[in-house]
Amino acid sequence: MPSARLPPTAATTVRPRPLPALPSWPIRALFVAFPLWWVLGLGNLIWPVLAVPMALALMLRGRVRAPRGFGVWLLFLFWMFVSALAINDIRIVGWAFRAMLYVAVTVLFLYVYNSSRRSLPVRTIAVIMATYWVVVVLGGYLGVLMPQGGFSTPVERLLPGSLETPYVRELVHPTFAQVSGVEQGYPPRTQAPFTYTNEWAANFAMLMPFVFIALAQVRRGGFRLLLLLMLPLSLVPVFLSLNRGLLVSLAVGLVYAAVRSTLHGRVRALLVVILVAVTAVAVAPALPKRPEQAQGESNETRLTLYAETVQRIGASPLIGFGAPRPSEDSTNPSAGTQGQLWMVLFSHGVPGLIFFLGWYLWAVWRSRATPSRTRLWTHVTLLIGTLVLPIYGMLSSGLAVFMVAAAVSWRELDAESPREAGTAEASTGGSLSAPPWQALPAMRDRGEGVHPA
Repeated sequence: MPSARLPPTAATTVRPRPLPALPSWPIRALFVAFPLWWVLGLGNLIWPVLAVPMALALMLRGRVRAPRGFGVWLLFLFWMFVSALAINDIRIVGWAFRAMLYVAVTVLFLYVYNSSRRSLPVRTIAVIMATYWVVVVLGGYLGVLMPQGGFSTPVERLLPGSLETPYVRELVHPTFAQVSGVEQGYPPRTQAPFTYTNEWAANFAMLMPFVFIALAQVRRGGFRLLLLLMLPLSLVPVFLSLNRGLLVSLAVGLVYAAVRSTLHGRVRALLVVILVAVTAVAVAPALPKRPEQAQGESNETRLTLYAETVQRIGASPLIGFGAPRPSEDSTNPSAGTQGQLWMVLFSHGVPGLIFFLGWYLWAVWRSRATPSRTRLWTHVTLLIGTLVLPIYGMLSSGLAVFMVAAAVSWRELDAESPREAGTAEASTGGSLSAPPWQALPAMRDRGEGVHPA
């Protein structure tokens, strides 16, 4: 007698096996333990080092997702590698270092984006990034109280003599503040725990929104009190750093957040902005100011360098020069510095800048909708990160903060509106299975489940 077959409607449905959770320790190790890496001389090297276990975890888990628009960033990475053809000297070392950083923050983005909301919840991310902000503030006070401070590190002692250049020494020999302009009337400008004072400013401004997320997530306890105490205290190194870009970008971000929140019936953010503004106005007169002559010279130097960068890129507009080059004016910094936008343009050409800037603008645009507290503040971080591109370098930590904010914002958006996710899945080996151009952003938002302000 023939065996009976179940009708198709009665067939047993096999559910896919749930993916194992990605551990949160690499994110904690990157940001919370950053002071340790800085003391060891690994502050600039830890990003590619810890990207390795994150990449392995992604590959072992399989099914790596990427959001709509990720192809724009992949195109930038491709063009960045192509630009190496323009280098035939020792500058290839600097290019390779920056290439590792770009790849590392790519892995960081995918890791956070693919982490589940259970294994790496918003509260955990907010506490981690707010802790990192506290580290930045404490580093600022190191620069204020001990501007001449600095120390040798184990990594510095282990470096072979063939790699000992001024640039490499800056990366592995921590100093607390920039004091080169003191003789012209500048106060020392804090930079700990980073290599440059502008890097300190970019990180402070971009991390501030995570502090507000953490305050919304942590309702009581010592950590909340610490953040509330550090907010007014942080204004001292902010003003002493004399970073006008920090003040302008942060002010724009906070006012923007207050307006968006007020339009959605939440006035607390407006009160926070008013409190910060009143405190800033009260503190500002007591702090030293940049001499007018020195301020004019600083502006003139930057504008001259930007003009030189634009003029020189005409000789290699497609792939750029691979890395910054000495300025034609020996008294100026290298062409292709003093701002991430100019570094990308000079190093990787016009197409590289289009892809890089396209990724930033897409991140800001896609994160704009439905301003829940979390995604409003991550959106503000992305906005601030875009505003400072012409004046601050983003490698390495600034770009890492930007990637975390983008990953959290889009992960939350996709979780709330699954049809909006539009994700491209990866093979179990971890490489994107769809061609990069298929992940390019749509010309317009579909808008399912989204309510732009």
